[in-house]
Amino acid sequence: MRRTFSRQCPHCTRQVTWPETPTYPFCSERCRLIDLGLWANGEYRIPGEALAEEERWPEADVSEAENEEVC
Repeated sequence: MRRTFSRQCPHCTRQVTWPETPTYPFCSERCRLIDLGLWANGEYRIPGEALAEEERWPEADVSEAENEEVC
């Protein structure tokens, strides 16, 4: 027996059924790409504490870089 799951598309709220919809949980490729774009633009964020600024890498001397073997 094959199970099916149904829920609303996170972008447009149309009803979507899995495994019939290849873009599940989205109803279409368009809604999937819109959601990806929102993440990429920083409009969606996962709550948490801000990270401290990363320490800068020490600048390597030119003489050290010349002596290193290349893999």
